[in-house]
Amino acid sequence: MSERPWASREAVLPPTLRPRPLEVACGLALGVDDREPRLAMKGAGPPRRAIEQTIQGALARPPCLVSFSGGRDSSAVLATAAAVARRDGLPLPIPTTYRFDGAAGSQESDWQEQVIRHVGLPDWERLPMTSELDAVGPVAQAVLSRHGLLWPFNAHFHAPLLERASGGSLLTGIGGDEIFARQLWSSARALLTGHRRDRPVHLRSVGLALAPSPVRSWAVARRRQLPLPWLCPGAEHDVNRRLADLRARTPLPWSGGLALWWRSRSRTVLAASMDVLASGAGTQIVHPFLDERVVAAVGAHFGAAGPADRSSALGALFGDVLPQAVLSRRSKAFFDEAFIADHTRRFVSGWTGTGVDPTLVDLERLGEQWRSDHPDPRSLLLMQAAWLASR
Repeated sequence: MSERPWASREAVLPPTLRPRPLEVACGLALGVDDREPRLAMKGAGPPRRAIEQTIQGALARPPCLVSFSGGRDSSAVLATAAAVARRDGLPLPIPTTYRFDGAAGSQESDWQEQVIRHVGLPDWERLPMTSELDAVGPVAQAVLSRHGLLWPFNAHFHAPLLERASGGSLLTGIGGDEIFARQLWSSARALLTGHRRDRPVHLRSVGLALAPSPVRSWAVARRRQLPLPWLCPGAEHDVNRRLADLRARTPLPWSGGLALWWRSRSRTVLAASMDVLASGAGTQIVHPFLDERVVAAVGAHFGAAGPADRSSALGALFGDVLPQAVLSRRSKAFFDEAFIADHTRRFVSGWTGTGVDPTLVDLERLGEQWRSDHPDPRSLLLMQAAWLASR
């Protein structure tokens, strides 16, 4: 695989990977990147070996920080990195954690401390944060001014860590939610592989999974409508149609669904946005769960049937470096309170409707969304676009 081209501090996304107007409006990356090569799973080795190989490169470029929240994915990356460093005589990774004052949903102290004790690392950086990571706060403003609009809206979350690791590397658990995600046809697949008894609802799912793509798209669209109330009706319909079309393209084999995700814009735009941030900081960023070798190896290992669930997949890959209680936990931190804070409220109070496409967005409803107690995070990419337009 070719090296990433480390660019200038003013690196920007290439035109084909910039968020498109409808994507900015809905806050989602839509569809498949047809220019992305198909994932080659044939001949892929064991997943753990591929994960360790990606981590070795980061460890060889110290200081190697690990973006560590205490969640399953970042814990797996941290524990594996520590094991590889000790085995290969490389500098130990440094877990680095944000501690948010007043963001109750982000508190994972007990899980974090359990993982740190188990892994046995001497250094652990804990960075106090208040409203710095607000969607239009000082960190986001610096990133937007330097690099333009990135996706997702919270891409700036890792900017302080990248600056802290400047000249070295940063490991993340990004991609873990997606690589082990429950896929569309999981019920049908479980029935066909004998993991579930045949009930009428499951038999119907098999029939739908084997139906032509237009039929599947129609059925998915009828079953699932994503409410995006700040969009104009036509734009909201267009977003849901595109989401249904993508889901309808999901193959029945689990490995095929993984290969489709590999080519999705949600992966390619995310990876490119992170590369732009890393380039600006002079830091190598490594996401084992977004690495082509790892995704191919995971797909080949679990095959068409796929893992029974995410906990069993993580246990199979990381059971020797983390306790089962960590690998099977169901709770997850969320950071909405950190992204929607004082800076957001001040911006909204003075917003006059500029920077937003009125052919896609209902300005009055968007204002209501932003002024609500709990704005939908998917609307915050629009807020960043509006902030850029107001400069």
